[in-house]
Amino acid sequence: MSAPLPISVIIPCYRCGNTLARAVDSVVRQTARPGEIILIDDGSEDNTGTTIHSLQEKLGADWVKVIAQRENRGPGTARNAGWEAASQPLLAFLDADDSWHPNKLEIQYQWMAAHPEAALSGHPCRVLGEGETPPELPAGGAARRIGKPRLLLSNCFPTPSVMLRRDLPFRFPEDKKCSEDYLLWLQIVASGAPAYLLPAPLTFLYKARFGESGLSGGLWEMEKGQLDTYARLRRAGQLSWPGWLLLFPYSLVKFLRRVIVRRLGRK
Repeated sequence: MSAPLPISVIIPCYRCGNTLARAVDSVVRQTARPGEIILIDDGSEDNTGTTIHSLQEKLGADWVKVIAQRENRGPGTARNAGWEAASQPLLAFLDADDSWHPNKLEIQYQWMAAHPEAALSGHPCRVLGEGETPPELPAGGAARRIGKPRLLLSNCFPTPSVMLRRDLPFRFPEDKKCSEDYLLWLQIVASGAPAYLLPAPLTFLYKARFGESGLSGGLWEMEKGQLDTYARLRRAGQLSWPGWLLLFPYSLVKFLRRVIVRRLGRK
């Protein structure tokens, strides 16, 4: 067996006993094994804790680390706990209800290793139906750098697509439960650290990012989180007043469009 990749996979777990095994299995099935998996039980009250410890027992405590938090404090806090416990120089984030393409870590690691200047990379995601077979990866395409103006218009880095360097002097804001990831990516990019979008969809979601059950299904909560992100950037001097005045209505228009699309879909 080849040496494991220098990557810590961080998976926050909250009431995910029915989906976590699928997520972890997609890590186990990677063509290149990561150095470790860190599962953070974010104060779950269902069978999540039992599932986590069963997976650790099955896969080995030397490879699967478990962190148990006494109360639910949100995905940002859980990911930060995993970040602090990580031993590998690269971190990859996966949500407990999503999964990865088998080549995900190998492809993204090779790109990050070839571009040591990159602080962060991500890629598109694809929505799959239950039992649907992942499609073949498209050929070709080049990574493109995502600057602050582009990222302000839209979060093009879904969290389960992101790989970043552990030594970055940033963390997820722990007082936010919506758009906390978006704020972190913007803070990283605003600092001048390069971030890149790879072309291939290497993460699979089993519900739409907006408009279905789960955290992302609360459209207004998500919108408030995004508006709060812009407000925080403005207060930190990372977004001008004119920029904020343009982004505020732009974001609301996108929110209204999502609401309309969801209602039409229900009909």
